[in-house]
Amino acid sequence: MYPAQFEYHKAGSVKEALDLLAKHKDDAKVLAGGHSLLPAMKLRLAQPKHVIDIGKISSLSGVKEEGGTLVIGALTTHYAIESSAVLKSKSPLMPEVAGHVGDPMVRNMGTIGGSLAHADPAADWPAAVIALGVELVAEGPKGKRTIKIDDFFKGLLTTALADDEILTEIRVPAAAANEKSAYMKFPHPASRFAVVGVAAVLTMDGGKIGKASIGLTGAGTKAIRAKGVEAAIAGKAADAASIQSAAEKAAEGVDVQADLQGSVEYKQHLLRVFAKRAMEAAAAKK
Repeated sequence: MYPAQFEYHKAGSVKEALDLLAKHKDDAKVLAGGHSLLPAMKLRLAQPKHVIDIGKISSLSGVKEEGGTLVIGALTTHYAIESSAVLKSKSPLMPEVAGHVGDPMVRNMGTIGGSLAHADPAADWPAAVIALGVELVAEGPKGKRTIKIDDFFKGLLTTALADDEILTEIRVPAAAANEKSAYMKFPHPASRFAVVGVAAVLTMDGGKIGKASIGLTGAGTKAIRAKGVEAAIAGKAADAASIQSAAEKAAEGVDVQADLQGSVEYKQHLLRVFAKRAMEAAAAKK
């Protein structure tokens, strides 16, 4: 199917993009890598009258380190994250998750900022950024503001971004020496979206898990933190029994939605299974 008629605008800077958004307001959509917006337009689920292409704004791409923070431009592709030497060294969960996104074409064209702003409840990135406790930088007519990740995802395809704002940066804390992490998912066989995905970040204290941060995706209308699991595993030994017991709480507080991929009960089961696998995989890393 072809999209409805629209006017194309190529923004050369963030300011130009913001000016176009201010001018066209609700009639405009921002285009980054195109792997979320364009399929929706072809199905006419989205019918913007104006499409603002920010894909060539060079200042929004790349990875750099600022002190103890890794700054990822919103237009950085999944493949660039997957192959980043800096991220492999300082935040290994990011390249690991990037390798789970879609297929090679999607990873080479799609962007992390586009994925987060689209807020698909089955996307891989939301679980990871929740577990890592990232901060997001948005820019609008009033300047820049920082959004904590726990305040970002509001619901199905809905975020804390205002209509006149653009996501510009993802700020990831560098991993501590005693931090271990892993991402595990049950993928849809065709789309590779997560039927259920779990990201686990464990802060080790000797042979115990001093603190855990667990992000869930795929099961509900938005990605969410598994607070029950985090509380249950904190201070416990990193052994099979403790991890199994904590993983049983993975579905607590999650508004699990039945769909073509499975019933509520089945997805709750998958959450428990993949929470266990993610924590085990993280704990086993050197």
